[in-house]
Amino acid sequence: MKLIGRLTGWFRGKSLRSRLAMLTAAAVAVAIAVVSVASWLLVREKLYQEVHDNLAGAVQDGPGLTRSPVLQCGDTPAEGLAKVSSPTTDGRFGPPKYDFQVVTSDGSVCFPMGATKAVEVKASDLPGASSTRQPSYREGTYLNGDSALVRRTGTTVRVGNVDQPAVLLTALSTNGVQDSLNSLALLITGVAGLGVIGAGITGRIVARSALKPVDQLTDVVEHIARTEEVGTTIPVNGKDEIARLSTSFNSMSTALANSRERQTRLIADAGHELRTPLTSLRTNVDLLIRSDAQGRALPAETRARMLGNMKAQMQELTVLIGDLLQLSRPDTPNPEAVRTVVPFHETVGRALERGRLRGPSLVFETDVRPWYVHGDPAALERAVINLLDNAVKYSPPAGTIEVSLREGRLTVRDHGPGIPAEELPYVFDRFWRSPSSRQLPGSGLGLSIVAQTVQDTGGQVSLGPAPDGGPGAQAVVLLPGQPAEPR
Repeated sequence: MKLIGRLTGWFRGKSLRSRLAMLTAAAVAVAIAVVSVASWLLVREKLYQEVHDNLAGAVQDGPGLTRSPVLQCGDTPAEGLAKVSSPTTDGRFGPPKYDFQVVTSDGSVCFPMGATKAVEVKASDLPGASSTRQPSYREGTYLNGDSALVRRTGTTVRVGNVDQPAVLLTALSTNGVQDSLNSLALLITGVAGLGVIGAGITGRIVARSALKPVDQLTDVVEHIARTEEVGTTIPVNGKDEIARLSTSFNSMSTALANSRERQTRLIADAGHELRTPLTSLRTNVDLLIRSDAQGRALPAETRARMLGNMKAQMQELTVLIGDLLQLSRPDTPNPEAVRTVVPFHETVGRALERGRLRGPSLVFETDVRPWYVHGDPAALERAVINLLDNAVKYSPPAGTIEVSLREGRLTVRDHGPGIPAEELPYVFDRFWRSPSSRQLPGSGLGLSIVAQTVQDTGGQVSLGPAPDGGPGAQAVVLLPGQPAEPR
C-alpha cells in the first residue's frame, strides 16, 4: 500500500503533459501486451495442432512394424536402441520423419530396424493403462533431452513368434516448433517495446499539441495576475472542451474588463458629480467662517440665503449618495435579495402621493388597476418615484401628468419639452444628463436606477416621445405578474 501511495504521489507530481504521455504509453503497452500474448498463444496452438495432425496421419504401425520379425528389444529405451544397428544410407534418404518404438506387456521396449532416437517411457505407456485404450497424446522427451509430442496407440506385435499386446509410441520432435515460438516471442517483445516507446513519444507530441490552448490560457492568466490587465483573450479553435474552456475564459475576461470599466466610469462620474455640491458647500462655509473671524457679520438676508443654499446642497448630496448606494448593487439580480409578492398598484399609489407633494401645481390623471408582482418593494417604489420625479421636473407649470397601470403596463406621460431623438439611446446611462437640462437639479442616476430595478424584477422599461405625437415624453414599464394576489 505504501508503494502504491508513493507511486500515486509521484504520478500526481508530474505535469499534465507528462501524465498524458505516460497514460497513453501505458494504454498502448497494455493493448500490445494483450494482442501479443493472444497472437503467441494462437500461433502456439496452431503449430502444435499441426504436429498433432501429422502424428494422426502417420502410419500407426510404422513401416510394417507390427508384422516385422526384426524388433530389437531391451528393458529400457536406451538398451533397446543400442541393439539396433546403424541404418545404412545411400545418400538419397535422410533420417525417418517419425520415431517409432513399442512397449510390450512385460515392459520391454522394442525398436524397428533403422530407429535412431528413443523417447522416455512412462508408466501410463504400458499396455492395459487407461491412457492406451484409445489413441492419445502426451508431451515427451527424447533420451538426448529434446522435446517431442508422442502418440500412443494400442496394437499387437510379434516377438519371438509370439503375439502379445503392446503400445506403439509414435514421436515427432517439437524442437522446431519451440524454436519458432521462442523467435516469435523475441520478435513480439521487440515490436512491443518499440510500440511502447513510439506510443510514449507520440503521446508526448499529441499531449503537447492538445494542451497548447491550455498553455496559452495559462500564459494569459499569469499575465493578467502579473499585470492586472483584464480583457486579454486567447484564440479559440474548434468546438471541443478546450475550445469551450477558452470561450468561457474569454467571456469572463471580457466581463471583468467591462465591469472594471463601468466601475472606473462610475467612480469618475460620481467624483465629478460630488465635486460641484462639495465645492459650493466649502465656499459658503469659508465665507461664513471668514465673516465671523473678521467681525463683520453678513446681512441676515444674505446669511439666510447662504444657509438655504447649503441645505439644498446637503439634500442634493444625500440624494446623490443614496443613488450611488442603489447603483452599487450588481447588474445581475441578487438571489439573496428580499423578493416578495408586491401589490404594485399600492406602490404606484404611494409614489403618486409623494409626486403630488413635489409638484403641487400639477394635475395628475391616474388609472391604476390591481397588479401583483414578485420583487423588492422598496426598490420598486424608488423606481416609480424616480419616473414621477422626472415627469414633474420637465412638466410646465399647471401641466398634466398621466399615470396608468393596466395588466402590468405602467405608463407615465408628461407634457413637457420631450426628449430629442438623438438623446434617447443615452437616457438610461449612469450620470447622463441632457445638455438642455443640466441646469436643473438631479444627478443623472434616477433613470439608471429605474432600468436596473425593472431588469432585476424581470421586466422591461422604455422612454420615448408621446404616442399621440403631442408634446412631452412617455415612460413605459412592463412587469410580469397577475391581477389577483397569488395564494
